[in-house]
Amino acid sequence: MKLSTEAQSVLEKSMSINKLDDKEREDIEQLIDNMPDDRVLLYKNVVSNPIGDLSRYSIHIRIQHMLLFVTFLTLAFTGLPIAFIDHVWAQPLNDMVGGIGISRIIHRTLASIMIFSMVYHIVYLFWIFIRDITLRQFEIQRSIIPTMKDVRDFKADMLYFAGTRDQRPEMDKFMYKQKIHYYAAAFGNLVMVISGSSFIFPEFWASILPEGAASYFQEMMRLSHPHEALLALLVIAFWHWYNVHLAPGRFPMQWTFLTGKITREHQIEEHFLEYLRNLVELPEERAYLSDLLDARELSPDTGNDTMQATRETT
Repeated sequence: MKLSTEAQSVLEKSMSINKLDDKEREDIEQLIDNMPDDRVLLYKNVVSNPIGDLSRYSIHIRIQHMLLFVTFLTLAFTGLPIAFIDHVWAQPLNDMVGGIGISRIIHRTLASIMIFSMVYHIVYLFWIFIRDITLRQFEIQRSIIPTMKDVRDFKADMLYFAGTRDQRPEMDKFMYKQKIHYYAAAFGNLVMVISGSSFIFPEFWASILPEGAASYFQEMMRLSHPHEALLALLVIAFWHWYNVHLAPGRFPMQWTFLTGKITREHQIEEHFLEYLRNLVELPEERAYLSDLLDARELSPDTGNDTMQATRETT
């Protein structure tokens, strides 16, 4: 397999971080040379456990996700009937939990738990950053921080889906879609926290805002809070759940949020640069891939005729 300049750079940096000796470096380079150039052919031939093969998320990230996931849905369930209390569907939902007074108590308690999960997440990411910097293992490409590569990946992916590229781009641990969703969710949570706090602590906001602006701010927050919640609910239902769980190859559910592991097939397809790091970090993965290439008789030339035919027809 011929690696791109970016992929070769990731591979070299990973081998340097993991302090591989010359023999291990030679074995990895030989293994990559033996891989087929067509990554589609590669990920379609690997054997994947639906529950996951390769580590992706730590237990901390999974706990944070679960806290946010559960509190968000229950906040929507208790909050929207409060915001739209004059609608016919809202009263039965409020009555289900004991009335609007109980709904408010549950809603504010859950909001506190969601804020805790957000703080937990930020502190954990900061700790990971400091640890990796201290150990000289930090790679911005491996983080959720957007880079110019995400722009190039987006363009290349659109060309692939339009049929003008043979393969998807070599994307990293977090691809452009995941970064967009992450920062959209972060912005939405920030809006929800600020707008929600304006209902509970109006005197605080009145004391720090310019004179005459507090009433306009409160009105804006009153409109923002339920509508941002409704927008987030729609995004979760129609974008996040589809991309993560319902898309072809993921249906009926991707187990990563529970097991912390990603399937080998998925990682090679959408996070190939992270798969290269796994080849460096996991000798057992190198052994598996070497056995697979031999068993399936895959080589750099395998599938090239098909790729050439595809280029000619497009």
